[in-house]
Amino acid sequence: MRLRWYLYAPVFAIWAFAYARLFIDSTPRFPLLFNWTPSLPYHVAWMQGGAAAPQRGDFIVFRFDGPGQTRYPGLRGQPFFKRVRGLPGDVVTVQGRMVHVNGEAVGLAKSHAFDRHPLAPIGSLVIPPDHFYVQGTAADSFDSRYSDSGLVRSGQVLGIVVPLF
Repeated sequence: MRLRWYLYAPVFAIWAFAYARLFIDSTPRFPLLFNWTPSLPYHVAWMQGGAAAPQRGDFIVFRFDGPGQTRYPGLRGQPFFKRVRGLPGDVVTVQGRMVHVNGEAVGLAKSHAFDRHPLAPIGSLVIPPDHFYVQGTAADSFDSRYSDSGLVRSGQVLGIVVPLF
């Protein structure tokens, strides 16, 4: 190992970057983003900065700041990559565990997380100004369907994302 230390240097650099991002500052510094979760079908995306307000159907990256961070402190400030499904003024209703935005069914809220922690669906409400209802495309996505995630404030949005593949 002593003779080939240079082969291990990239691995240590990647791990150092990952730990710094997880524990020090999770804000994406580069516009090229990678998504390793199954919540969306895209794995590489380009983030567009700027002051444009997200529109329905846009993909956004935002800092997680939902009530679930008390149970899962590792989520605090982590970048999430979701699609905007509801805008300010839209009506969110819940019938059983089925969530609707403006009368359109957008997803079924699961009853439990992977760790068997019970998940409560978001309550019925009118989306307030400067808030968005966001959702992944996978059934297991942790998104606005759940009260532990909640709505996303416009101040949490880091940028609009263009999926590449």
